[in-house]
Amino acid sequence: MKITNNEQRIRQKGFSLIELMVAVAIIGILTSIAYPTYQGFIVSTNRGAAQADLMSLAAAMERHKAASFSYKAAADSAADTGKPAIFHQHSPSAELYAKRKYDLFISEASGSAYLIEAKPVTGIPQAGDGNVAFYSDGRRAWDANNNGTYSTTEFCWSC
Repeated sequence: MKITNNEQRIRQKGFSLIELMVAVAIIGILTSIAYPTYQGFIVSTNRGAAQADLMSLAAAMERHKAASFSYKAAADSAADTGKPAIFHQHSPSAELYAKRKYDLFISEASGSAYLIEAKPVTGIPQAGDGNVAFYSDGRRAWDANNNGTYSTTEFCWSC
């Protein structure tokens, strides 16, 4: 059986509406599975940057102690607590102040010990991630449940 030119012109090539709807549904399902995983990865990556920033601040705190024999007066305006004099705007890994994910704070400072924290900026997805802390004795903590305190199970950065 031979197909004539008229019959060839009538046959159209392409996808039916059902085929397109199935393809869109598959893409939607894959996206709904992948997007939350991607968001979790982004939050985790930002937390890693905050941990690196805390280590940089810890080194600055040690330099401050070497110069003044105390951890006191390392914050802005020679205060004992608050934003550090170094990195006073925000964590140094952020590109611009407006794009920062964490703010660094000296939460406690005495002559021989300190506690520094990276606190997530409010109003961004990072805000629900909890504070990250570094103690002068080397302990590291992450407030994974975001309740404002560090329980014994939260004294690690990769819990």
